[in-house]
Amino acid sequence: VQLQASGGGLVQAGGSLRLSCTASGRTYNRYTMGWFRQAPGKEREFVAAISWSEGSTHYADSVKDRFTISRDNAKNTVYLQMNSLNPEDTAVYYCAADPRNGRYYISILVPRGGMDYWGEGTLVTVSS
Repeated sequence: VQLQASGGGLVQAGGSLRLSCTASGRTYNRYTMGWFRQAPGKEREFVAAISWSEGSTHYADSVKDRFTISRDNAKNTVYLQMNSLNPEDTAVYYCAADPRNGRYYISILVPRGGMDYWGEGTLVTVSS
């Protein structure tokens, strides 16, 4: 599966952005999807994930209640709605996909970066 992220840009603190990740390839709707980010000088970190079966979601504590991950299987697209952005959210955001599924997978393995397919990132810059 090939992944293309978009929607990044410059936003002021307190603002919102919605990232999109469009997948190509077969059986997209049977992939768990995840978002990760990497800030300058820092390691890549987990942001959010959504399973393909029951639609279970999991979030990093740093974005919980501010970010929402969702998917539209008809459009082969996963979204990351980001609200109440702050400068600490500045990073390159990457989407990823994996055919594994289940609550244990998205809450334990995905945050460790355990996904097989990765797309190019999209830059989000939050100004203070």
